[in-house]
Amino acid sequence: MGGDRKVYTLAEVSQHNHAKDCWLVIEGKVYNVTEFLEDHPGGDEVLLKATGKNASDDFKDVGHSSSARAMMDEFYVGDIDTSTVPTQTNYAPPIQPHFEQDKTSYFVAKLLQFLVPLLILGLAFGVHFYTKSSA
Repeated sequence: MGGDRKVYTLAEVSQHNHAKDCWLVIEGKVYNVTEFLEDHPGGDEVLLKATGKNASDDFKDVGHSSSARAMMDEFYVGDIDTSTVPTQTNYAPPIQPHFEQDKTSYFVAKLLQFLVPLLILGLAFGVHFYTKSSA
C-alpha cells in the first residue's frame, strides 16, 4: 500500500470511520489501520475515536516508540490535503478584568469569622450559668 502518493481530503478520510474500514490522519499522512485494529496495544476504540480529525496530537501525546513509528509505513495510503484540515487552536482562557478587592471588606469578613463563633460560645456559657444560678 505504500507506493501510492494520493492526496485525500479530510472529508474523504472521515468516511473510513468504522472497524471494517478505519483511516487516520497523522502528521500530514493518511493511514489505513483497519488491519491493525485488533493488534493495537491501546485497543481498537482508541483508533476508532481518532478518525475524522487530525490525530497527530493524540499520537504524539501517547509517546509512541520508534518501532511503532516505523510500523506505520505499511499502513500508509497517501497524504492529506492540509487545506481541508481545520487549523488547531490552542485553548486560551478568557481575559478577566483586573479585580482590586477592597482590603477593608476582606478584613471585616475575616474578623467576623473569628468573632461570631466566640460570641456564640460566650452566649452559650452565659445561658448555661444563668440557668444554673437561677435554679
